[in-house]
Amino acid sequence: MEKVIERFLKYISYDTKSDPQNGEKEKPSSKGQWDLAKALKSELEKLGLDASINDECFVFSEIKSNTDKKLPTVGFIAHMDTSPEMDGKIENPQIIDYKGGDIKLNDKRSIAVNDFPVLKDLVGLTLITTRGETLLGADDKAGIAAIMNMAEYFINNPKIEHGDIKIAFTPDEEIGTGADTFDIEYFDADFAYTIDGGYLGELEYETFNAASAKVNINGKSVHPGSAKDTMVNSTSVAFEFDRLLGEFQRPEHTECYDGFYHLVSIEGDIENTKMEYIIRDHDRDKFESMKKQVILNKEYLNNKYGDIVSVNIKDSYYNMGEILKDKPEIIDYAKEAMENLGIKVITSPVRGGTDGSKLSFMGLPCPNIFAGGLNFHGVYEILPVEFLIKSSETIIEIVKVIAKNS
Repeated sequence: MEKVIERFLKYISYDTKSDPQNGEKEKPSSKGQWDLAKALKSELEKLGLDASINDECFVFSEIKSNTDKKLPTVGFIAHMDTSPEMDGKIENPQIIDYKGGDIKLNDKRSIAVNDFPVLKDLVGLTLITTRGETLLGADDKAGIAAIMNMAEYFINNPKIEHGDIKIAFTPDEEIGTGADTFDIEYFDADFAYTIDGGYLGELEYETFNAASAKVNINGKSVHPGSAKDTMVNSTSVAFEFDRLLGEFQRPEHTECYDGFYHLVSIEGDIENTKMEYIIRDHDRDKFESMKKQVILNKEYLNNKYGDIVSVNIKDSYYNMGEILKDKPEIIDYAKEAMENLGIKVITSPVRGGTDGSKLSFMGLPCPNIFAGGLNFHGVYEILPVEFLIKSSETIIEIVKVIAKNS
């Protein structure tokens, strides 16, 4: 436990907050990701492994097979960046032997049981939390720590049979660009697992299909005193555009397999309004219909007001389930590993995406496994150390299961 805590605390001391404004210009989007990448390369080399960093800040390494048997090559992947929503560097987290009740972060903030009932499941565990000013960074530095512990385990136990094990630490997952230039051929794995989930036992192999939509509305500004039949208020048209998408297809009214339109930003005045949406659905046909509805909205409003609305839709990623349904053994390896460790397997559709969504469609089937963190992307983030240890043990057991079943 001491070693895994030490590793995690080291990683979260690096400021690796990704920057969406810089993401289209530079990779990685923030300097701190380079700093962590160099530290991880050095740590892998100290373990006795070859490691490299390419010019886009991907860290790659490998544990060579120790058997003459032809075994599948498995990869394990975690991302180095933290959410752009909050500062991520933290050097003074709390480490708590949790006995129950609310957890005080500072004089203004606490993790309250009423707000976060998951706390009831954590009594008796060792918890790492913030002090209410930054996020913790368990998403996904817990995943990095789990993979590093796995690597050290196999190096220290060379008699345990395994095939080639590939390792990758990636940039900019939080802004959706990390996997875009992942070198699948260089990585050279038959399949992989991202270690980027939350609660103990999570195994995720269905994600949203995702797209972004940028809407631009050009109005006509005239003096309000003489505006009748002349003014076109772009903000009013924007509200109309949003209403046409439907009240109940918004995130706050959806769950499980429900899709949604999410208006993430709106800025404008009478003359011009810009809107940005994300579009999500697990079902590919419904997803395509949702994108078509955005276009129909544009056409309807242009017929009503003149040619004033333009839309740019860009697909972000697709449901990895489309790929993984034809590779059931990859899911079965993870399930068997968790069951061997006495972990209850939790499968549910991801109401989001992982790097594995893109990687699966790029030719690297890649479900997602729990890393142990909870309440991501905010000051209320928690990492039960025991969950992190179980994550690393699960990775180790997956390698053993693959060797046994191949």
